[in-house]
Amino acid sequence: MDSLIWATLVSLAPYLLSLVAVFLFYGQISYLKKKGPIPGPSLVLPFIGNAVSLVRDPTRFWDAQSDLARSSHLGVSANYIMGKFIVFIRSTEISHRVFANVRPDAFHLIGHPFGKKLFGEHNLIYMFGQDHKDLRRRIAPNFTPKALSTYTSIQQNIVKKHLMRWLRDAEERPGEPIALRFLCRDINLETSQTVFVGPYLSAEAKEKFNFDYNLFNVGLMKLPIDLPGFAFRDARLGVERLVKTLGGCAEESKKMMRGGHEPTCLIDFWMQDAVMEEAAEGVAPRPYPTSVEIGGHLFDFLFAAQDASTSSLLWAVALLDAHPEILAKVRREVSRVWSPESDAPITTEQLREMKYTEAVAREVLRIRAPATLVPHIAGEDFPLTETYTVPKGTIVFPSVYESSFQGFVEPDRFHPDRFLDEKHDDQVYKKNFLVFGAGAHQCVGQRYAMNHLVLFIAMFTSLIDFKRHRTDGCDDIVYVPTICPKDDCKVFLSKRCTQNPSALS
Repeated sequence: MDSLIWATLVSLAPYLLSLVAVFLFYGQISYLKKKGPIPGPSLVLPFIGNAVSLVRDPTRFWDAQSDLARSSHLGVSANYIMGKFIVFIRSTEISHRVFANVRPDAFHLIGHPFGKKLFGEHNLIYMFGQDHKDLRRRIAPNFTPKALSTYTSIQQNIVKKHLMRWLRDAEERPGEPIALRFLCRDINLETSQTVFVGPYLSAEAKEKFNFDYNLFNVGLMKLPIDLPGFAFRDARLGVERLVKTLGGCAEESKKMMRGGHEPTCLIDFWMQDAVMEEAAEGVAPRPYPTSVEIGGHLFDFLFAAQDASTSSLLWAVALLDAHPEILAKVRREVSRVWSPESDAPITTEQLREMKYTEAVAREVLRIRAPATLVPHIAGEDFPLTETYTVPKGTIVFPSVYESSFQGFVEPDRFHPDRFLDEKHDDQVYKKNFLVFGAGAHQCVGQRYAMNHLVLFIAMFTSLIDFKRHRTDGCDDIVYVPTICPKDDCKVFLSKRCTQNPSALS
């Protein structure tokens, strides 16, 4: 019997090898046909493509794509990853063309190459047309001056608490540098949870929430294998639990708002508006998102606020340490507006007065755009340029990071003054500042994000003296999944002010 099976396999071997050869040949021809005249690898592995290179060293992979795009007058380059043909976009003009054509018959924003499977169906980034406009209108009350003022109070209380903890850790480990990446992540996770869902997340729920969010973060950077035991599967299931938890918070908030309570967090402002819409007389109620759908949208907010803000806080510390003259100007401005020894919190009006500090925050975002790429998928064949049409199903990656180094005067220089009124660089080269996106899907919470970064810079520089623990390559870029310093931003910390701002407690 064994000899018969072996003989059969031997007889079939030429046919099997021929099928494999045809499969490899077809895959290669299909890739080259899609690639057309744009630069990219001449040969790719079937199905896997260059996925291993991407996962192993994302920075090198995307730098290589950028170099290829720079070599072409089109400003784009191609590659192949896990069965997906991809196009990297360095050109700002082409990036705007993608952002301006997010619709069913053009480009679909996906947030991640396998985002819909990972994030779930109920997510703001997958919406189009009137449904998308209606949801953004309903979200608008979450970011009014009154709402932002509420969030500012929450943000600085949490930032102050964590900064005091950092100083205690530094005192317990004198002479040792402290890595800030996970500490900044903890600040942002607590801030996001408290601002978005406030009292509706119990201490036990927060622990589970943090665990699931970490699964999500890890899965983002792994191969998209949706099988038991793989990080991608763990991430997808973690997101399902997170969305369910956030949906439950929305239900609890709605009960409170129906009872006439004042909003204390973002979901309260949202549900207050929902209750008012339901109660409007003479107006037929339009379908309102379900709790699960709202949970999905809240997760979208969380993802946007959490990882991008962690990146921004780290680069703010690294860049201010590298530019002591800019740090000194920040401290002088903040001290004219607010003192940590004044026993008073920073108000939203005082934040508006910190114009140079906000310029620093904007320059941090420009020179180190946290989310460097904004992936979209082509719903149909689309003429990306006059000579190249991107095929249906292609994942295109407009590079926000690359746009930040185009147009601006001395783009490689950390120069916050470019964002002050008298310079006008921010207006002249506005199209190149794509940190918050462009078009219909431009970030709805950008004012909240700016407030958070300005608050952190003002409080960190006022409360703490710091010095980077500099080593070779410490400021090299790594993806985790947003970009961060390679050494996790290691710093020496010491207390700066003589009195803690107890009013913030």
